[in-house]
Amino acid sequence: MKNNSYSIFDHIKFIIPSLIGVFLFMSPIKTEDGLTIPIAILAGKVQSLLADQLSGIMMVIIVFTAIMTIIVRLLGKEKLDRTPFFQQLFYVNMFWTMTRVVAAIFAVMVFFQLGPEFIHSANTGQMLLGDLLHVLFAVFLFAGLFLPLLMNFGLLELFGTLMTKIMRPLFRLPGRASIDSLASWVGDGTIGVLITSKQYENGYYTKREAAVIGTTFSVVSITFSLVIIAEVGLEHMFLPFYGTVLAAGVVAALIMPRIPPLSRKPDTYINKDAEGISEEIPAGDHLFSFSYKKALERAKQEKSVFKVFKEGGQNILDMWMGVAPVVMAFGLIALIIAETTPIFQWLGMPFVPFMELLQIPHAKEASETVLIGFADMFLPSILASTIEAEITRFIIAALSVTQLIYMSEVGGLLIGSKVPVSFKDLVIIFLLRTIITLPVITIIAHLIF
Repeated sequence: MKNNSYSIFDHIKFIIPSLIGVFLFMSPIKTEDGLTIPIAILAGKVQSLLADQLSGIMMVIIVFTAIMTIIVRLLGKEKLDRTPFFQQLFYVNMFWTMTRVVAAIFAVMVFFQLGPEFIHSANTGQMLLGDLLHVLFAVFLFAGLFLPLLMNFGLLELFGTLMTKIMRPLFRLPGRASIDSLASWVGDGTIGVLITSKQYENGYYTKREAAVIGTTFSVVSITFSLVIIAEVGLEHMFLPFYGTVLAAGVVAALIMPRIPPLSRKPDTYINKDAEGISEEIPAGDHLFSFSYKKALERAKQEKSVFKVFKEGGQNILDMWMGVAPVVMAFGLIALIIAETTPIFQWLGMPFVPFMELLQIPHAKEASETVLIGFADMFLPSILASTIEAEITRFIIAALSVTQLIYMSEVGGLLIGSKVPVSFKDLVIIFLLRTIITLPVITIIAHLIF
């Protein structure tokens, strides 16, 4: 690499913002509650500060989004031609318009505790509006604002080229996907979905790559995994638990991109002009020097601090207004079904013989938790906490984390994002991940217990 073609300022422009981004999104920090990342600490401070107001704030955001969506549909999207960001945000098809209206009705009913109790009870509406959406508000505020530090200053280009020889043969993905998965793993699955969606919109991932990354690598954070294992009373086993989750997750990541529905997604970009990013190393170039050069080239393109913060602000609005209504609508419907009907128990019945074959104690009770994780990841652990056998509680907790697709958060986020996956895709992916990871988790559990 010819260093003389880049100024000291070019090097600083890559290194400083990227280091700040890595620190904010990927640096584990020990707190009283365990390991977390700076973004999560900032989000926690905002949640504490606005604890009494956040439910009202989220209700207002969801209702405002629905009203603006209706107005823009009535007036026509050409009225927002001068502001393409707001045109894209508020002009959506009829299905998503109805979703936003339903979400607004739900949010008002939950906030003011109107209508049937099953809509606004502690385990349904209050859990979403009074808990999960608080987390999403705060995480999106800081993740959206600071995301350009990870994405715009060359870090993805550096890792993309360095990791290509691992990511391509193993997972059929570009090397830059390693950043998405690392941010999810240390930070939060929602951050992984946010990065993936933005990379896809910017033309860096094909439809297949975005779908695979969003449904396979938006893994659950270390922090949330601690909450799950604590719920089943096995927090002293966190290291073997997280090791089991990682092993099962890697097996799923090797298989899922190679089978439908993910393997059938087209390798085309969001628009015809997008060409993706070449991560091939030219003959005669060294791997690291070429990676570093690509990073510097990307950093050079950023010439305005205002533009970076403007993009961060747009990320925040995109997440608050694009995603929160979807989580409210789909998440609440899924939680109501889980709480008020035996549907998930019936759906779990076919897993009884499978679990008996795997020699899992209390197979019948365990089977009732298998599919309820599609509504919310926390539900299986709540149900499993009363099962006597430690090995069964361990297996259910690990399975709930590796299933990955749950409608109250990651599933809802994926549907609300630009990542090209349908609700039907998510159902199939959830079932396939369950079938693939359950035997892996059970074998490891039998070795541990």
